[in-house]
Amino acid sequence: MKTGRDIIGYNLGLILFIILIPLIMWKASGPPSYGVIHIIVLVAFGAIGIALSIWSIVYMKLVGKGNPMDAFNHEVAPRTSVLMTDGPYKICRNPMLLGVFIYYLGLVIFLHSWQAIMIFVLYFAIMMVQVSREEKRLEQDFGEAYTEYKKSTKKLIPYIW
Repeated sequence: MKTGRDIIGYNLGLILFIILIPLIMWKASGPPSYGVIHIIVLVAFGAIGIALSIWSIVYMKLVGKGNPMDAFNHEVAPRTSVLMTDGPYKICRNPMLLGVFIYYLGLVIFLHSWQAIMIFVLYFAIMMVQVSREEKRLEQDFGEAYTEYKKSTKKLIPYIW
């Protein structure tokens, strides 16, 4: 990490996506009544989702030469300067977000409450707006290369969407 902005970006991402939103789901849901299966699902989905997100972040830093913290077209940390189309970005165009969604899906199953589902749906809707704005910026930054990448790689869910 070269700059203070990198440190801020990574810490904001950790606090917001890995701690704060799950804590809000937990608090809104009340005390969960869970069994062993719920715990297994939470651990499995959490491990897979967080691992995919970390892989994406590391790849973004090493290959893309940037940081993922870019909120609604406001550069919190340095943006990528290289278009990434391999590694986790070959799976889908937003593998970091896919990882977070997998983690949250495990949490929703663990909490099995309508409140957790509503928070997940609201978060999903907000992030889809963010993704649309980010894709416009990426088209401006990388032009035809990004347009071609969009044609060959799904937005979020591999092979589906």
